[in-house]
Amino acid sequence: MKKLKKTKSILSISLITTFISFTSLGHNSFNQSQAAVKKPKTFNNGVVSSDHYLASKAGADVLRKGGNAFDAAIATSLVLSVIRNQSTGIGGGGFMVVHSAAGEDIVIDYREVAPLKASRDMYLDKNKKPIPNMSTTGYMAVGVPGNLSGLDYILKKYGTKNFKELSQDAIKYANEGFEVDEHFAGASETLFKRGYTEELKNTFFDNNGKPKKIGDIQKNPQLANSLKLISEKGVSEFYTGSIAKKIVSAMEKNGGIISLKDLADYKPKIRKPLIGDYRGYKLITMPPPSSGGIVLLETLNIMEGYNIGWNSTGFGSSKYVHLLTEALKHTFADRAEYMGDPDFIKIPLSMLTSKEHAKMLRDKIDENKTHESSYYGSKSMEEDHGTTHYSITDKYGNTLAATETVNTYFGSQVIIPDTGILMNNQMDDFSVQAGVPNAFGLIGNENNSIKAGKKPLSSMSPTIILKDGKAFMTVGASGGPRIITGTLHTIINVIDFGMNIEEAVSAPRFHHQWYPNKLFIEKDMPTDVRENLIKKGHELSTGEAESSVQGILIKDGKITGASDPRKGGISDGF
Repeated sequence: MKKLKKTKSILSISLITTFISFTSLGHNSFNQSQAAVKKPKTFNNGVVSSDHYLASKAGADVLRKGGNAFDAAIATSLVLSVIRNQSTGIGGGGFMVVHSAAGEDIVIDYREVAPLKASRDMYLDKNKKPIPNMSTTGYMAVGVPGNLSGLDYILKKYGTKNFKELSQDAIKYANEGFEVDEHFAGASETLFKRGYTEELKNTFFDNNGKPKKIGDIQKNPQLANSLKLISEKGVSEFYTGSIAKKIVSAMEKNGGIISLKDLADYKPKIRKPLIGDYRGYKLITMPPPSSGGIVLLETLNIMEGYNIGWNSTGFGSSKYVHLLTEALKHTFADRAEYMGDPDFIKIPLSMLTSKEHAKMLRDKIDENKTHESSYYGSKSMEEDHGTTHYSITDKYGNTLAATETVNTYFGSQVIIPDTGILMNNQMDDFSVQAGVPNAFGLIGNENNSIKAGKKPLSSMSPTIILKDGKAFMTVGASGGPRIITGTLHTIINVIDFGMNIEEAVSAPRFHHQWYPNKLFIEKDMPTDVRENLIKKGHELSTGEAESSVQGILIKDGKITGASDPRKGGISDGF
């Protein structure tokens, strides 16, 4: 498996070259030198873009054997569940946006839900104060997983192959092992410094109790056995069979609250996607309980009122960065105020995504200065390190974008005994207490409070873009609230700045989430751009704007795919 090191090296050189090209021009901008960026891969029949080459290869192999995008999605997702277990897994959940060959646009929501025994104040002590780490680490932090249920629904409705066939690569990598890459090693090191559970150490650290290093082999034979059992007996084994019983037994022994009924009752929800338009392109994106689609459409509606392009509000100029930042501050403020699970609260979708609302917000933007958070709102978001995204299109005309997660790095750190299954800590995405920050600094209101059967608010933003009724682009990202800005930047880079998909996902990014009132930038922003932004009143925070984007562009009869070099992904297809 030495291919990984070589590939990572090539990607790193490409990204560094790209950044040098952006920054060398200066002149109050980090404009792009088109010639310096690696050309995107071109495919004729189909492509899979994910954040690990083994996952992309697994999905692409399915396409090469005549499978469709949905078959490929199962194989890709299951491999990611093994080799990106710091970010995703069958103990987690996700969302998928679909534009089928038949012209159907739907969303499959297989996000985790709060268990039946969950309650509004479950993470508070007798003085109504949040109990440290209770919503992030351990059995009480786990939401009812939806990943396998979602994949099962997708395969049965749209697929052409069987689960057993599509799970073989995942079983192989779990059993025989895979080579640890930079991202896996970095996630392990982060947790090692922050604190970890014994069960996590026994599964993901080396024999000396230290994080795995790049090039080490990572195995999880118990997970391989679980996947093999599921492949032979069906996904029901996880929700009602022997694995379900092991999950509930572990919950009961360790203070968790997930029951057999919680697992047996879990079903994915089929939702109507949010539909918007931007400069003549149709966007199909995520509705609540993800906030991603609303924030994305709101922000694009605001930016549509500005003249963006290489010869106007140029890419990377302080003016462009300022305007997009101000738009984001307004839309993230709306996120905290209005959003939650639509099955439990009423969300003013039409208002939030309307052009009129965008104009009202745009009229509040001052091109010469920024404002304190109170000008926009008073609630907070914090980052989430986990999550993975994959984009797939096939020769039949099916296109999908899927984002899946266990929430933060290695989720709750709970590994169900005798299964190798890592469980999510998705309960921390609820507002632990209205107006009070949780362990990650997240503040929300009652719209996102905990309730049995409710889904926590998300930032996941899988998006498909059509031009003249045909698939033009599929894109999404990982990286907590940076998911939204990573997806947004990539869309604007393609539509407004004419970048190819490789340039669009590799380009330097910046991020603002309204609170804290900081503009997070990647380190390569030129000094003169920074100085202009500071003059406008922005507080800059360097090196914390990263997300990882996976995208596909279908243009001029060519299919091109790109996986963000920040996380070492590679596209594959034929």
